[in-house]
Amino acid sequence: MLYKTIILSLGLLSLINCKTQNEAKLSTKNQMEQSGDSSKSTKDGSIIYFNEGENRFLDDYQMNVTFKNISEDSRCPKGVNCIWVGVAVAQLEVMGTTTRPVTLSLASLDNKGRNYQKSADFNGYKITLAEITPYPESTQGQKALKGKYRIGITIQKSYEVPTTR
Repeated sequence: MLYKTIILSLGLLSLINCKTQNEAKLSTKNQMEQSGDSSKSTKDGSIIYFNEGENRFLDDYQMNVTFKNISEDSRCPKGVNCIWVGVAVAQLEVMGTTTRPVTLSLASLDNKGRNYQKSADFNGYKITLAEITPYPESTQGQKALKGKYRIGITIQKSYEVPTTR
């Protein structure tokens, strides 16, 4: 009689353990989807987010994208009156399956006079910088934001003649 009770207890414990593991997997999946870091495939024109230093292969576009860093952030901090709105420049390294890596400098605004471009063409796609966060505040400088940047890019099929740059 004692061995039947022990076997029944072990069976119940293993079932409870399975249920707990499934719940943990579901909560982890939900957290990833809410944070926007999911590496699911994207549709043309939707925003793809990268944290500073993140590298991801995008199956839909057959390219590897790495958000290297922010090389310049002269945006006017919140709560400060500035003469010029400023600009932030993100360094992206992109590489197609049949191309060498290329570093693109994408700016938060277009200004041809200062050689700032919001978009660049690569391998038949137009890559556009959609957003850069966080926005600088007057109490902190660019050094305080280093490693905390997050960008959003869009990738669309280019209607120009494809080049590998």
